[in-house]
Amino acid sequence: MMARSPAGAGEAVLSVRVVLDDLLHVDVGGSSSAAAAHASSGTAAWGASDGGSERMMTRCLSILSAVLIAAGALSCAGGEPAGEADAGAAEAGLTSPRLYIFDCGHLRVGDPGRFSLTMDEVSTLELSVPCYLIEHPEGSLLWDAGLSDALASEAESAQSSGSVARVTATLRAQLAELGYEPADVTYIAMSHLHYDHAGNANDFAASTWLVQRPEHEAAFSDDPAAFRFDPQYYGALETAETLMLDGDHDVFGDGTVVIKSAPGHTPGHQVLFVDLAEYGPVVLSGDLYHFPESRSLKRVPTFNFDAEMTLESMDRVEDFLIETGARLWIEHDIAENALLDKSPAYYE
Repeated sequence: MMARSPAGAGEAVLSVRVVLDDLLHVDVGGSSSAAAAHASSGTAAWGASDGGSERMMTRCLSILSAVLIAAGALSCAGGEPAGEADAGAAEAGLTSPRLYIFDCGHLRVGDPGRFSLTMDEVSTLELSVPCYLIEHPEGSLLWDAGLSDALASEAESAQSSGSVARVTATLRAQLAELGYEPADVTYIAMSHLHYDHAGNANDFAASTWLVQRPEHEAAFSDDPAAFRFDPQYYGALETAETLMLDGDHDVFGDGTVVIKSAPGHTPGHQVLFVDLAEYGPVVLSGDLYHFPESRSLKRVPTFNFDAEMTLESMDRVEDFLIETGARLWIEHDIAENALLDKSPAYYE
């Protein structure tokens, strides 16, 4: 297969320069910045404080954090950038999982209070919305279905939650670039069924749906809106081939791609473990956390299904990260997401 020209640290530095440029132009009053960097501890916050020197110090810490994240990603990957798929990669022989990251939209949060955070505690109100394709010798898995492709026809779309959504690249187009139609995907699994994770789920009715039993029951209950679910996004899956899960599930049977039950945000919320041979193991967070500060300050959104259950899931996942040495990719963390290579590049 073709590999991208080695750029290594040069690419990482360029990414950090982009983050820096955006950081220096963020509205200090707390308005959006699509690539605002943040301190990795999640405790250095700016945007509503009045101390100029304090804000500058926090900005410097944020930039340093971004540099360290980029350097760490490179070192864990052996100093090599992610590979890049050539035509027909979907049919290429694989010996271990390969992970692609798609850009499935962008959200601008109206009120961090919904996430039990204050303006002083967050570094940005911008959230990334990724989707992921995992290729495996035994098939393929789409993890999360993003914001609806229909939003690509609009500049921005206000949501009932108060957030503003934007889609600039459709999931279908990004799959097609890799040679996939939705029907070619073996499995679909979503961390949960909120609109920004299930927006294109109906397109995958020909795939086998991997879903926790409580999530499925809530999705097709008499009142799915009580769980903040909207069947217009996933209703076609009701008649799809479905594997109902009652906990963790080894997708391909070899321990390399494992769904981990993590309820609380929704009744059947789940996260995904992927053991990448070269890059190392990662866990895709779903909405266990929305912001890095959600993790460092252990804050539970006000709209979660069950706060106590959420805290228990946080503890279990954090223990699992220690046990496996996996790194956590917070899906909505826009600063970290900006440093990751997007499809057709991949991690393996």
